[in-house]
This record gives sequence, C-alpha cells and structure tokens, in this order.
Amino acid sequence: MKLGIIGLPNVGKSTLFNALTNGGAGAENYPFCTIDPNIGVVPVPDPRLQLLTDFYHSKKTTPAVIEFVDIAGLVKGASKGEGLGNQFLANIREVDAVIHVVRCFEDPNVIHVDGSVDPLRDIETIGLELIFSDMEVIERRVSRTKKSPDKQIQKELKTLENLTALLESGKPASAYVPADEEEAAFVSSLNLLSAKPVIYAANVSETDLADDGSGNPFVAALREHAKEEGAEVFLISAKLEAELSDLDEEERLLFLQDLGINSSGLDRLIAASYSLLGLLSFLTAGEKETRAWTITKGTKAPQAAGKIHSDFERGFIKAEVVNYRDLLDSGSYAAAREKGLIRMEGKDYVMQDGDVVLFRFNV
Repeated sequence: MKLGIIGLPNVGKSTLFNALTNGGAGAENYPFCTIDPNIGVVPVPDPRLQLLTDFYHSKKTTPAVIEFVDIAGLVKGASKGEGLGNQFLANIREVDAVIHVVRCFEDPNVIHVDGSVDPLRDIETIGLELIFSDMEVIERRVSRTKKSPDKQIQKELKTLENLTALLESGKPASAYVPADEEEAAFVSSLNLLSAKPVIYAANVSETDLADDGSGNPFVAALREHAKEEGAEVFLISAKLEAELSDLDEEERLLFLQDLGINSSGLDRLIAASYSLLGLLSFLTAGEKETRAWTITKGTKAPQAAGKIHSDFERGFIKAEVVNYRDLLDSGSYAAAREKGLIRMEGKDYVMQDGDVVLFRFNV
C-alpha cells in the first residue's frame, strides 16, 4: 500500500512525514527506513504478530508494510506547472490513496501561505488543481478518440463527456457513479487524480488531540465537509508525532497516557487507511517465520496464496485456516485441530482478518 501525503506549505505535512518514517526504532525486525529522499517504508503495527511469534518461538517476524510518499508542495496553478506542480501531479498518480494534511491550529509563529487558517479553503485549492489536471487528461483522450467509428470507443467517449461535465461543475471524479462494471473499469483505467480515495489528517494542537477536537471550529468544519464528501477524518498533531519519534516504545506509551491519548497518530492513520481502502491482514506462522500479509476484503484463498508466491495460487489445493485467537486459546495447533477449530477451505473461501493460514498446493 502506497499513501501520498499532500498539503499546502506550513500545514505540517513534512513534519508528519519525517515523524512517521523516522520514528519507532523499536521495530527491530523491520526498522523504519528511508529508501528515497521522499519515500519512507513503515511496518504496520499488529500486536497479533508478537503473540504468534511467542506462540511458535519464531526465529523471524515480518510485518506488513506501508509506503509513505512525501509529495512535493503545491501552489495555485500547479496543474499548469507552477511551482513544483508537475512533480506533485506525477507523484500523486502513483499512490493508492491520499493523506491530505490540513492545518487546524492557530500559531502566529507559523505563517500560513494564504495569510490565515481556513481548512476548507485549503482543501478547495488542492481539489481544484486536481480537477484541472484531470480535465486536461480527459481532453487529450477525447481529442485522440472522438473521430474513431469504433462503437466501444464511442461508448467510452460518452463516459469522458459525462466526466468532463462533472469536473466542470467543480466536483471530483470520485463523485462519478458508473452505469456498470465495464464503465467502472474504464474510469479506473484513466487514473484520475480527483478519483483517489482521501483521508483528511487534521493537524491540531496536543490539547485538541486529547479531547478529539471537540472545541476546535476548524475541525468541526472539516468533519462536516468530509461527511458530505464521504471521506474520513482523523486528528493528528505533527508536532507531537515528531516528539514521539525520539522516544522508545515504553516512553511513547507513557507519554500518550499522560496526554489521555490511547494510540499514536501512525496507528490511527494506518487503521483509517485500511478502512478506506478495504484492506485486511491474514497471517502465516511457524518456527521459521511469523508474517502478516495485506489483501483486499473479499479476496479468495487462491489469490491470497498468490500474495506469498505465484506457484501457490497456480497449484492451490486447499487452505488450512484457523482464527489467530482460537489458535492461541487452544494452546497448540494440534489442540486446535482436536477441537475442530482448524477448517479445510477450498477455492471459494473468502479470507477473513486474523486468519492464520497454511496453504496446500501442487508444485
């Protein structure tokens, strides 16, 4: 999963990125690392992994990972190449979803690029640039295809015209409702920027974070906007995350408890991302390795096996499946089998979050 972090200058975007990708040194088996100046790979926190590692005395533990991309800053006119617009737009096309950091705090020492704090105006600035860019993409596609007599292309042309009308009304491509699966696949193939799923990260003070932003008018306005848009909002304090990134795990937990906060911004961000993209994790476990694998909800057993290796999918026979909690409570794999908790599932089995799986296959 690749998530792009975007936002206007001085909203806390880069502070958040640096905190998320450089903190958490306690993840010994998959340390936070930077593989590029603006890309960070972060392990997904999953307490089930340690439980299963202890259960099996696994020699290795491998979490699922998320790539965070700190996308270049945006200014008005980005769709026309202003500022770092071209880089911004190119990078955002490559991500699965967008984390839009929105400033929801007042601080006279941090100057806002537009002179005042207004999260809805900031959202509109970026949203319009994405829409303008999408309109150019569609316009080029129309100019290449409108003279074709092919009936399928003419059908696609009609979809392009409908999309243009939607974008011209100021609405993002994510608001488009395809008539059928064929049209949905075509719209998806266009890879439109304004069609990307969005999570709004409201950057607030530590005080607002502790009371869930209940007294912050900026947060209230953002939540109302997101509700209309069908997007998710979660609160984060980039300043706090930066402070947390310098602490070890035990110190972080104590720090958060003192503030009355149950989880870090990273944990909440990952939970929101999984929800937005419809993801879940299944697990493989044994003496050699305990590992988490991320798949889309609705994935069937053979395709899940293919996440491990393509041979597993091609030669799939069956999957031995047990819920991780049932396995742990049983005390051993043999005991879980005796209790009838281990199920033999075939090709039509839909994977569930927390499944511990052993795939059987022909080479």
